[in-house]
Amino acid sequence: MAKLGFIGLGIMGAPMAGHLRAAGHDLFVNTRSNVPQALIDAGAVACKTPAEVAKQADVIFTMVPDTLDVAKVLFGDNGIAGALGKGKTVVDMSSISPIETQDYAKRIEATGADWLDAPVSGGEVGAKAASLTIMVGGKDEVFARVQPLFALMGKNITHVGPAGAGQITKVANQIIVALNIAAVGEALVFASKAGADPARVRQALMGGFAASRVLEVHGERMIKRTFNPGFRIKLHQKDLNLALQGAKALGVSLPNTAMTAQLMQACAANGGEQLDHSALVQALELMAAHPVAKA
Repeated sequence: MAKLGFIGLGIMGAPMAGHLRAAGHDLFVNTRSNVPQALIDAGAVACKTPAEVAKQADVIFTMVPDTLDVAKVLFGDNGIAGALGKGKTVVDMSSISPIETQDYAKRIEATGADWLDAPVSGGEVGAKAASLTIMVGGKDEVFARVQPLFALMGKNITHVGPAGAGQITKVANQIIVALNIAAVGEALVFASKAGADPARVRQALMGGFAASRVLEVHGERMIKRTFNPGFRIKLHQKDLNLALQGAKALGVSLPNTAMTAQLMQACAANGGEQLDHSALVQALELMAAHPVAKA
């Protein structure tokens, strides 16, 4: 059994860490708030700082909200970097800037430790079911060593390329997901305002070329008005901003991404930033003066 660390025990981090512990690994954990009691009951050891986690563990996973949060965990006061050395591996599973990720990888590797960036897709449902899609950037031999641990948290695990490639893939993923949510929202708003039953429209579309995981899961959320967060609008806004910042640096135009980012901004401006990203439909409903369905 391995000595593992996990930093960041939010909606997704807590169940991911739980799967590692359930497999029998020693687990040392740290988070900004209280460590979930379920993890303590399962035998995880709470540490006061990220540095303490890194001292105890050989492989340290991080799962925090944003680029600056990762920087603080890695390089801030009592950060991981000060307790690293040869034989240790840092695996960042957050969704952050690909450019900053490449810099973080160099700085971590300069300590003698290894690095992987391994952002995930699948939301809270995937985290709880250990069915996440995991996109990994880093060296071949490091990926091979950590892959059995990824298999405890996810199903579709792909080594995409060198450091930063995982984060590039995650940004691409978030573009596709966001645009699909907007498309499903537009379709259901249109259908509902035209007088059709949106639930039956969704059912019909699920059997055709328009079928998608977003239509299946988030289309149902839009109809049932269940916007409790699996993945918050605030976090998806962050990811789309990373896409647009990257596009500017690369000289690439992402017009539909920009439009969808504005729809999410409209939701956030109306108090919805903590709702599930399927609540993007509310911006479309405001413009149509018509909800997909009544609450």
